[in-house]
Amino acid sequence: MNWGSPAFVLAIIAMSFAAWIVTSWIRARHGYPIENEWGGLTHKGDPEGERRVEQLTGENERLRGQIDRLEERLAVLERIATDPAERTAREIEKLR
Repeated sequence: MNWGSPAFVLAIIAMSFAAWIVTSWIRARHGYPIENEWGGLTHKGDPEGERRVEQLTGENERLRGQIDRLEERLAVLERIATDPAERTAREIEKLR
């Protein structure tokens, strides 16, 4: 079989086109964004997924606030535990 120059070039083009199709199919099947013909990304619109992301973002912010408050409380407890007793007693007397 004699593969001439034009046939070889066409075979390479066909293989790269087939590889692009398979790659796009795999990406679409697993939910990744797909490249369009100009190299930009096309995102599949999933309202349920977007709503879930918004919920998780809100929950994340709430948990970060809670962690900040707990860290402040822990710092106060550490200060109370490590400070001398007379200093703590003076501060309590000042508050009365």
